[in-house]
Amino acid sequence: MKSARIIIADDHELVRRGLRATISERSGWEVVGEASSGREALDLARSVKPDIAVVDFAMPDLNGLEAARRIRAELPDTEVLMLTMHETESLVREALAAGVHGFILKSDAGRLLAEAIDALLAKKPFFTGRVSQLILHGYLNPSDKGDEASATLTRLSPREREVVQLIAEGKSTKEVADRLGISPKTAETHRTNIMRKLNLHSVTELVRFAIRNKIVEP
Repeated sequence: MKSARIIIADDHELVRRGLRATISERSGWEVVGEASSGREALDLARSVKPDIAVVDFAMPDLNGLEAARRIRAELPDTEVLMLTMHETESLVREALAAGVHGFILKSDAGRLLAEAIDALLAKKPFFTGRVSQLILHGYLNPSDKGDEASATLTRLSPREREVVQLIAEGKSTKEVADRLGISPKTAETHRTNIMRKLNLHSVTELVRFAIRNKIVEP
């Protein structure tokens, strides 16, 4: 049986505990770290270089999609298994573009987690039936790009998407700057550019945009 070093990223301790218990049932599989935010997951992955990163999509500070995108870019040997409560074509499309090869519903994790990890260890993709249908739909309908708001999201840089999430979570410009290690002036410039690119005029509109695109949970 193939051994595996695995990290778990979810902002709910009980969920992490359940995932760890399932993983620990397999001989040779080891959970080498846990994270409660996307940024912690990215730092942890950089530190321990796991074979598999099990990442929840909806996490504070840096959402799972952005964390997955960076993990795959910096650590191409680390496969990401995305857990989500939502299955939308735009989300699946973005996850695939980020290099995510495993995608299951959180409600199916107890039943499918081990099977999904086995597939990723063998460098094979693993998707639930519903996600496979969405992928097929996208392949057969390449002109269908999803709703306008989701398409607009692609105009933002990775750093701008970070700023959107932090603002939507209620962080001030100074708090955004401190969290990202940039100057308040740079944070304000990012905010101005974001509002211009998205044609938004208030923080309330920005929060609504972030919720619609599942950057943050309502």
